[in-house]
Amino acid sequence: MNSKEFIESGILELYAVGMASITEQEEVIFRAQNDPAIREELLAISKSFEFVAMENSIPPDPIIKPFLMATINYTERILNGEAITEPPLLHQHAAIDDYAPWLNRTDLVYTESVPVFAYIIGYTEKVTTAIVWLKEKAPQEVHDDELESFLIVEGSCNIIVEGAINKMAAGDYFAIPLHKNHSIQVTSAIPCKVILQRVAA
Repeated sequence: MNSKEFIESGILELYAVGMASITEQEEVIFRAQNDPAIREELLAISKSFEFVAMENSIPPDPIIKPFLMATINYTERILNGEAITEPPLLHQHAAIDDYAPWLNRTDLVYTESVPVFAYIIGYTEKVTTAIVWLKEKAPQEVHDDELESFLIVEGSCNIIVEGAINKMAAGDYFAIPLHKNHSIQVTSAIPCKVILQRVAA
């Protein structure tokens, strides 16, 4: 098989997406090392796949990374000997002072350079509690298997549920109903600092 036939065979495309057999992979590598035309075609295919992937990419949920980093941080703290604590469950009469032992931690440092910053203060199989700072907003989401609630600590925000705007300020509590589309829009000049709790439904 000459270079033109090899290029037109589709093997290079299979190789680029990881679907070529071991024998085909070895042949592509050998030919690419020894044939500039095949090497250039393989590079062009890879670039075209990358372009298509970028054009059709979906931006990640901006909440995922902060909570992943918070989970790593929490795990490291526990492994380093931090005592496991269980912050009280949020409810309509919850007060900011109820969370003073966690809010007043000396190691609780907010990273201002990120749009969302989370610090987990309690975790069990059923309940996750975190202190969260929002600079501008939290995107729309729906929870089908956990009840999410908030206690505003500093700043203000609108919690929007199915289009209904709920204006929140420091000391206010709000619970998100299951299966309801909701988002948060910060309305204060400072980040909105909240106690966020997610309870398995």
